[in-house]
Amino acid sequence: MDYRAEYQKKLTTADEAVKTVRSGDWIDFGCCVATVDELDKALAARWKELTDVKVRGCFVIKKPAIMKVPDVKEHFTWNTWHMSSVERKMVADGSTFHSPMRYMELPRYYRENVEPIHVAMFQVSPMDADGCFSFGPSTSHMAAVCERSEIIIVEVNRNMPRCLGDKEHCVHISQVDMVVEGENPPLPQLSGIPATDVDKAVAGLIIGDIPDGACLQLGIGGMPNTLGSLIIQSDLKDLGVHTEMYVDSFVDMSMAGKINGSKKSVNRFRQTYAFGAGTQKLYDFLHNNPECMSAPSDYTNDVQVIAQIDNFISINNAVNVDLFGQVNAESDGTKQISGTGGQLDFMLGAYLSKGGKSFICCSSTYKDKTGQLKSRILPTLAPGSIVTDTRVCIQYLVTEFGKVNLKGCSTWERAERIISISHPDFRDRLICEAERMNIWRRSNK
Repeated sequence: MDYRAEYQKKLTTADEAVKTVRSGDWIDFGCCVATVDELDKALAARWKELTDVKVRGCFVIKKPAIMKVPDVKEHFTWNTWHMSSVERKMVADGSTFHSPMRYMELPRYYRENVEPIHVAMFQVSPMDADGCFSFGPSTSHMAAVCERSEIIIVEVNRNMPRCLGDKEHCVHISQVDMVVEGENPPLPQLSGIPATDVDKAVAGLIIGDIPDGACLQLGIGGMPNTLGSLIIQSDLKDLGVHTEMYVDSFVDMSMAGKINGSKKSVNRFRQTYAFGAGTQKLYDFLHNNPECMSAPSDYTNDVQVIAQIDNFISINNAVNVDLFGQVNAESDGTKQISGTGGQLDFMLGAYLSKGGKSFICCSSTYKDKTGQLKSRILPTLAPGSIVTDTRVCIQYLVTEFGKVNLKGCSTWERAERIISISHPDFRDRLICEAERMNIWRRSNK
């Protein structure tokens, strides 16, 4: 096949390409920074002639144009696998809904469970000499999306890094129906969240549990970035990376010589990830970098794969935790603010790893809209709260007041340990509630 000739044959405009979308269709917009731009604007321009178009996306960093049209919910419905701050704001008008998932299972959802996709459209890097378009830092579930789509439209962006992988990291020109060349916008930037004193305290409690040669999985937020800074200043060496989300902190640690993957038993010397988002330095680092391996989430988040990697350290955040050890990492009562993602995958896999540990981190308190101090450690989760991790899954819980291991604990031991790292202003109240629920017994130690 003459790949360039095939490319030219399939090259079209965004306005022409989106004519394939019909009212009532399920379509897919890609994942995170690979969400379409030119095609999005062209589809939004058709809003008056389309109704009930159902769009799947994931963790968008800027609001899609289709979600800005008048009477949006009559024309387009956004369905997201993981809420970003942008998508949280989109929920208010009734046009945006969360699709619960366990990230390891997402490719299989597409292959076996979800409604068939009429049109998939997503941004890719320029075609290489072998006729392949890289999914960029968004391999995630995109190969499965392509398998289930009747029509595949790629939007080429010269600013999309060409991310290397071992499987399912690209789509071939022979699979593509249409090619659109957009205006090559810069990728959306996801800046790091400034570290708080609580972040610094929590990171300081964890770093002592990370041995040389450990393999890291970090979630997003100020605390993981702070931990990365502490690692750079430490004597730690020969660290590895196997994560779902690749963030700036990994780039900083790599540039400081802390990460080389030499002790990994799986994908040795390579940093493995399902998707990435951050600042331009992250996209520049990932481009054509053989040290980094872009892989589908049913591989990166496979508990059995994670379990094969010794000294696996998984670090994630929580919204709140109750005295039974149930973790809510994704909702404020019934209001969805994030998603399950891969937290449970890595919590289970890290515990199965030889020498592995999983940490759930949160500040002990927060201030509500009125400025009143509230505890993140609760007697029971608030009605409607999502249990992201069941009580039998959690290993280490960390706040700025300490770190406790909840594995193997009875209900009263759990309650006592969790209360011990709550904010002092709330401890007496928590003890009273624990006594009322018959899960409190002060130890004699």
